[in-house]
Parts: sequence; structure tokens; C-alpha cells
Amino acid sequence: MITLAAKDPRLAPLIEETQEFRVAKGAENPYGVLVEAITHQSISGRAAATIFGRVKALGSGGRIPTPHEMLKLGKPALRKAGLSAAKILAMKDLARKTIAGVVPTLEEAHRLSDEELVNRLVSVRGIGAWTVEMFLIFRLGRPDVLPVHDLGVRKGWAITYGKKHMPTPKELLKFGERWRPYRTVASWYMWRACQRAGHAALRKIRPHKTKAHRRSIPARRTQKKPPRLSHIRKPLAAKHSARQPNYPE
Repeated sequence: MITLAAKDPRLAPLIEETQEFRVAKGAENPYGVLVEAITHQSISGRAAATIFGRVKALGSGGRIPTPHEMLKLGKPALRKAGLSAAKILAMKDLARKTIAGVVPTLEEAHRLSDEELVNRLVSVRGIGAWTVEMFLIFRLGRPDVLPVHDLGVRKGWAITYGKKHMPTPKELLKFGERWRPYRTVASWYMWRACQRAGHAALRKIRPHKTKAHRRSIPARRTQKKPPRLSHIRKPLAAKHSARQPNYPE
């Protein structure tokens, strides 16, 4: 990672002091990966693993139901497996779009650009950009992916560059231009920065600055203190990181 360190000297100590970048690529096809991703949405890993096992049991040979099998499965069977109504709709849409060729095979996915894959896969109900970005990084091993909505990457950036606030996705995207064509590697080290910092330091990192942070709107001309910000909602993050960021290995 000497090249990346040369591009951004602030990363050099992090690269030198933490574990070496590594991503073990998987061989699953996009359909199977997305079935698992939909199952895991908004629930704990242990519960999701149990439900995913039940979903696989509905397929022939104990494997994930094929797209055609998924379409034939009734809602009662899928609900009994533990899937919510929304997840069942997402599974059905995924199956239909896989049969239609919108969701590519693994071989086709390797031939498509990052942008083409994102555009295709986010068209599936319930699948967002973050899920596709994780697929690009950890299943296809793409070297230049920057998941700008990932809470861990954004907090890792704040830790690494000594900031009190997380960047907005737009700000992180602009900043990340210096990391091309190794934005995947830089993202991986942002996760490592979070791990190294620990929860106490991460709790001090605030949401990105909004206009309300940058200027106060006095109720009276004599007001000098900035307004309280307790009413301002935190920016939405990916569902996987609603409480604490996950740091992919």
C-alpha cells in the first residue's frame, strides 16, 4: 500500500500500524448474495442466520430456493420461515428480476462496471447502494469502491483526519478522489481506524455539520448563544449501522 500512502500521507501511519489490507473474494452469484442480504436487514446477526437457514431449507437440496422456486413459494411458508411482509415482496422482486436478466449471473457481473452493477441491483425492491457496494468489495474484489454512506467509513475518516464531525456523503466522495484507484483499500483502512479508536472515541464524533450548525438564528437580537440542536435529527445511515458501525474484515 505504498502507493496509497504516497497519495495521502495521513494514511501512512494507519497503514503501517494496522493489519495489512485483505479481502477474501466470495464465489456466490448476485442472486444468492442478495437473498442473504435481504434476510439480514434490520435484525441481529444471530436471528438473521436462523431465518436464512429456514429460507434455504425451502429450496431443493437444502440450498437457497432458485428464482423459479422462490416465485412458487407461498407467503405463508415464507412468513413461517421468519420473513416479514416487506422482505417477502423484496425476495419475489429479486426472483423476477433475476429471471428477467436484470440481476446478472456471477460471470456477467464480473464483466459489468461498478456503475452498471449498482444501477441494476438497486432496482430490486429493498436493495440499496450500500448492499451493492459491499457486494462489489467483498464478493467481486473491486479495488475502487467508496461506500460514502457507510457509518464506519465516515467515522473512520473523522478519526483519521482529526475532525469532530463526520463528512457528508458528498464531501467524502469529493475527498476520496485523492484515493483513486484504491478507494476500496482506503475504505478498509477507515474501518480499521474505527476499530483502533474504540467506542469511547467514536461516540465523540458528531453527525455532519448542517446549516443549523454553521449559523445561529437568534430569536432576539441580543441572543449570542447558538440555538440548541437537540431537535435536529441525525442523518440517516445504512440500516446495518443504526447503532454502531460494522467493520468488515
